[in-house]
Amino acid sequence: DGFDMDESKDVSEKLKETTIEEPDSKTTETKKADDTKKTDGDDDEEKKPPPVGNGGTVDGKYVWSQTLSEVTITIPLPSKLRGKDVLVDMGKNKLKVALKTDLKNPIVDDALTNTIILDDSFWTIEDGDKLVLQLTKLSQMEWWDAVCQNDPKIDTKTIQPENSNLSDLDGETRQTVEEMMFDQRQKVLGLPTSRANSMF
Repeated sequence: DGFDMDESKDVSEKLKETTIEEPDSKTTETKKADDTKKTDGDDDEEKKPPPVGNGGTVDGKYVWSQTLSEVTITIPLPSKLRGKDVLVDMGKNKLKVALKTDLKNPIVDDALTNTIILDDSFWTIEDGDKLVLQLTKLSQMEWWDAVCQNDPKIDTKTIQPENSNLSDLDGETRQTVEEMMFDQRQKVLGLPTSRANSMF
């Protein structure tokens, strides 16, 4: 019995060694894929698909997407809230977002990676549980690799410009998001939505 135990230990150790030596990069890739819950397959991992919405996710804070002209940030809120419950301080090169019940621990308080046009940027609360910020870029000919200075960076080389991919699903998804944001803005201003406009 003792010999069998030792042999099984040796075999298991050898197995561990071989699995670590050969697919080392693959195991780390699959771990990363599991963490981000995007297990689309090995081919997608190797080819580095364009980031969803040409943006990314800042863990525990927000999800963001972009077009050449705008950046959209969606921050999940803990419960049914109104505009008066949230502090949003936008500057040309900075952004601060906090719940008024917890001002000492802002959700975002950082310098932006690029400059925005303040007059054309706005924010709304959707469904009482999402804060959506629409930032208009000052330079509308470049992609942002992150929203804030301390955020994880995306690879802007993998971004597909929307002008050349309007017929792609990715472009359609982006258009839908933009249309939803436009509709939300129109509702806030008491103006007709894009569907109402298209009827004329």
